[in-house]
Amino acid sequence: AAELEYESVLCVKPDVNVYRIPPRTSNRGYRASDWKLDHPDWTGRLRVTSKGKTAYIKLEDKVSGELFAQAPIDQYPGIAVETVTDSSRYFVIRIQDGTGRSAFIGIGFTDRGDAFDFNVSLQDHFKWVKQETEISKESQEADTRPKLDLGFKEGQTIKLNIGNMTTKKGGAAKPRVSGSGGLSLLPPPPGGKIAVPPIPPPSSTAIANHVTPPPVLKSSNVNSADILLHLDAPASASKAPASATTDLWGDFSTASSAVPNQAPQQSNWVQF
Repeated sequence: AAELEYESVLCVKPDVNVYRIPPRTSNRGYRASDWKLDHPDWTGRLRVTSKGKTAYIKLEDKVSGELFAQAPIDQYPGIAVETVTDSSRYFVIRIQDGTGRSAFIGIGFTDRGDAFDFNVSLQDHFKWVKQETEISKESQEADTRPKLDLGFKEGQTIKLNIGNMTTKKGGAAKPRVSGSGGLSLLPPPPGGKIAVPPIPPPSSTAIANHVTPPPVLKSSNVNSADILLHLDAPASASKAPASATTDLWGDFSTASSAVPNQAPQQSNWVQF
């Protein structure tokens, strides 16, 4: 697995200064003001790389790219890289050679933005390392846990109860009311009124048959011939339209003319 890991570049800064620092005399931390900042011991290029979970700070020559020193980092912040107490542009790193020897040197950037990028590149790398460690730990715990068997056993069944789908045993289905053509008819809406077909107006003949002759009053001046004349006039008028008209209301007019069979009374009004 180590052979398959490849090296990736996290950050490259073309100008970095290297200083020899005095040994630490107390636990108060390093101070950049104690160094000879105007006279750096070496100047070159800084490159931050990663291989697997380990990051490397490599100091290289600007022209040839020859490696001057490198510092492997397993944890940040940690003893491999420390910040100084009086500036954000200077750091103390622990360099190592192939024989296992190590030394502490100081590095510094002229631009404050370069120092910020260097710090952030290391933070992002070890943040990714922490996430990968947590994910691998969770996967290992999941493998050791007993797995749940949610499959059906042989002969095992389940029962589903769906709402509004239950029916009574032996119950017959209610017949549906259907109209002509096999279509179901809906009941009339509540409060609705059924329209009555309009009645055609009666004809003039029927209106004439319903006219009641004026009453005739008894008078000594009227003779018996006039009385008979008045009696014959409505009878003859009622017979003629009944036989001549073909209106549907003829039967009703004939019946109505036969109903009033009262004796006419005498009247002083002249019949026209």
